[in-house]
Amino acid sequence: MLISMIQSPVLDHMFQMPLPIVEKLARPVIVYLALVLLLRVFGKRELAQLNPFDLVVLLSLSNTVQNAIIGDDNSVTGGIIGAVGLLAINWVLVRFLFRSRKLTRVLEGRRTVLIHNGQLDSRAMEREALTREELLDVIHRNGYEHFEQIHRCELEPNGTFFVEALEPTLVDKRHNELVAMIAELRGEVAALREAR
Repeated sequence: MLISMIQSPVLDHMFQMPLPIVEKLARPVIVYLALVLLLRVFGKRELAQLNPFDLVVLLSLSNTVQNAIIGDDNSVTGGIIGAVGLLAINWVLVRFLFRSRKLTRVLEGRRTVLIHNGQLDSRAMEREALTREELLDVIHRNGYEHFEQIHRCELEPNGTFFVEALEPTLVDKRHNELVAMIAELRGEVAALREAR
């Protein structure tokens, strides 16, 4: 019975690949490198997912390149080989970029300063295709109301935002006051212990 199961058309169809292994390994590598370059060309905005359109693009992108990665192959073996190809190229590229700062800057890009001392850099926002409303939303998510409250806001190469305030927020001020009170209480408790 086990022998007949091993020779069954179902298992044969699941594991037999219609494409050569070299092609199965080359396809994900080519698509991976193309996507890395395309995301670099089209900017950090796609990674930041500032609005639903950016999210739809990223979700659709994976479905769009699926057939290019696996080809005309629905076998389990082909899928595993495709996954190995993707993981291998990512592992190699990450290790290579770790050792080469210049190449990292070329592939990933540099951070973009969008706000400096409360002033918007309209050229930088235009380069990154960011509207005032989108940037204001980022500022609000970080606990600030107005651009004038921001010392520096940068869009990092990975699509995240770094926001630094001119003055501490109310929460930061309260935290600092609380830490100061605790330090003062510790001092008083230490003085009381010494007085005994």
